[in-house]
Amino acid sequence: MKIHNFSAGPCILPETVLNEAAQAVSNFNNLGLSLVEISHRSPDFVAVMEEARSLVKELLHLPDRFDVLFLQGGASLGFLTAAYNFLPEGGRAAYIDSGTWANKAVKEAKHLGGIDVIGSSKASNYNEIPDLGAVPNGSAYLHYTSNNTIFGTQFSGTPQAEAPLIADMSSDIFSREFDANPYHLIYAGAQKNMGPAGTVMYAFDTEAVGKTGRSIPSYLDLQVHASKDSMFNTPSVFPVYVTMLTLRWIKSMGGVKAMEERNARKAALIYGEIDRNDLFEGHAAGNSRSTMNATFRLKEDTKAAAFDTLWKEAGISGIKGHRSVGGYRASMYNALPEESVQVLVDAMQELERTA
Repeated sequence: MKIHNFSAGPCILPETVLNEAAQAVSNFNNLGLSLVEISHRSPDFVAVMEEARSLVKELLHLPDRFDVLFLQGGASLGFLTAAYNFLPEGGRAAYIDSGTWANKAVKEAKHLGGIDVIGSSKASNYNEIPDLGAVPNGSAYLHYTSNNTIFGTQFSGTPQAEAPLIADMSSDIFSREFDANPYHLIYAGAQKNMGPAGTVMYAFDTEAVGKTGRSIPSYLDLQVHASKDSMFNTPSVFPVYVTMLTLRWIKSMGGVKAMEERNARKAALIYGEIDRNDLFEGHAAGNSRSTMNATFRLKEDTKAAAFDTLWKEAGISGIKGHRSVGGYRASMYNALPEESVQVLVDAMQELERTA
């Protein structure tokens, strides 16, 4: 039976990528050695790192002033890394609190300076992107989380602000096009749309770093990592390689624009059914819905056992909602085929017919 993988992360990857990665673990580049046992400074892996960095620049249409790194610690370390590199000593920054991870970014940044939360939807259990207040004059940057996996909300576009932008795009990077010019930093954990957990991508404006006036620990200093071409310490070799393969796949499929069109079709299919089927209701407000994570629930819990049986029999995996929201969550990252969304919709319609 084909398994339809809706897991929120680590999540589905293209089948061709998994096959190539499996071969590399056994015998990489016909070296007779595994990818995970060669030196990270060998010409074979240096070529992987450079191609991965180059593909990020190409696919995101990054300005020439941007550099790209693949580091460790996930976006959770990125919360602190962002503040260390862009929040001046004694300065202030603006943040948008739109979900669990956005809230954690606020918490980490408060260790280093004054933080102004200019919008929050915490009171409504983060079911929408909050209305935004003005960014205070003198703010070093405006930080936001572009997509909120737990609650199924997403910014419809780029926030407009006088301050430079910093974004955690862990769960929707490479899913839609955007203009990188207003940003000082874009960071994203790999385990949604890029590869397995274990590396995080940083794309940053090289002209904006080194101006905070603070002493930065070496591992949190983006300039240190850039000076070593992402090799300051041993990188996460396997996640970087799989990310490179995934970026190749995105390019071969038509790039980020093609991913955006594909994701829009999947989102229209699942949300159309949630709105049509009287047995279900969505968690996220209509104007805040995510194309990556559709959160929904049954209106009557008594039908949960029957629905759970239907989707499990259909080969669906990973749609249980996060404990903060409950219900169901269909994560529809780039590699998820439209066919899988249709299978879920069919299960929802079967429940309607038999309930």
